[in-house]
Amino acid sequence: MELTGTQRKRLRGLAHSLKPVVQVGQQGLSDPVVEEVGRALERHELVKVKIAGERDDRRALAAELARRLDAALAGTLGTTAILYRRHPDPAARKIALA
Repeated sequence: MELTGTQRKRLRGLAHSLKPVVQVGQQGLSDPVVEEVGRALERHELVKVKIAGERDDRRALAAELARRLDAALAGTLGTTAILYRRHPDPAARKIALA
């Protein structure tokens, strides 16, 4: 899913008050971590994920996580990545993107 700059900006604003729901440690993206982030995206659509490691490694892990979950990477800030995936059920959607 590709987001426009305006959509990414809106999602980053909505994520400002959120706390990270999952932490990715030094072990990287294990299947249970990916599954947990997937469950969080199903419940909330927009989540923050805390990622440990060096800057380039964090960006690569965030991009890989978004790819594996078919989600959009709305942004990264330090050790935190913001992921968005629209809920498949229109009645259950919490976030409306223009």
